[in-house]
Amino acid sequence: MRKHLWWIIGALLLFSITVISWKPFSAIKTNSTVTKKLGAKELFAQYVSDIYNTANLQQTGMDAAVLQKAVTGYLNLKLANKLSPNSNVITVVDFTKSSREKRMWIIDILNKSLILNTWVAHGQGSGDDMASRFSNNNESHESSLGFYLASEVYFGKHGRSLKLDGLDAGINSAARARGIVIHAADYVCQNTINQIGRLGRSFGCPAVSPEVSDKVINTIKGGSMLYINGNDRNYTSKLLDDTAPANFIAPDTTGAATMAKL
Repeated sequence: MRKHLWWIIGALLLFSITVISWKPFSAIKTNSTVTKKLGAKELFAQYVSDIYNTANLQQTGMDAAVLQKAVTGYLNLKLANKLSPNSNVITVVDFTKSSREKRMWIIDILNKSLILNTWVAHGQGSGDDMASRFSNNNESHESSLGFYLASEVYFGKHGRSLKLDGLDAGINSAARARGIVIHAADYVCQNTINQIGRLGRSFGCPAVSPEVSDKVINTIKGGSMLYINGNDRNYTSKLLDDTAPANFIAPDTTGAATMAKL
């Protein structure tokens, strides 16, 4: 009788262990399959897409491919310790769009949220409504593409302004010498668009409306990243290489955990 009882108990115990261990094994197998199907670059694209969708950036007219370029550069700079340690904010300007559109975005990468979407001017030498010419040369009055570091605040002829350091050699590296800064300009507003059919233009600076200039400056000053996108086949940047960002993101695509590691 006792042997029979012990046999039943043993069988039940074996069955319980089998049932308990089956689910984790199944989950591991499933996750492994997903990981094999999605490579590092696909997972990185998925991570950027999550930011894009969560922040509702499509509704603002932002191009998802432009965001991916900006996040790629941001992570490359973060991994190289070129940005402020506490900087989770990126600024994106897309000069492929009309000056009538709000083509500047300030985005919180950690919280996947849009902080500000506003107008921004391009340089007189770059074009009228659309910016089509870009330069790193002084006195060109043209905008420069690429990645920048939003540096220190100062008071100049345009009032409270923010200095920019270009991070792409030969593309925007003369920004500080040229005096390319973020500043307020009265010609960046809906009234100017209504009067002349486009925004006014700067001498190459990404000028913003006086109504938002303090918010822009206060949000991005002190070592955050600014990326200016545009139509220029000659523009290249090592910061657009997504190998390191993709490999970094691949183990974790939740966003919060990823940013916590930086």
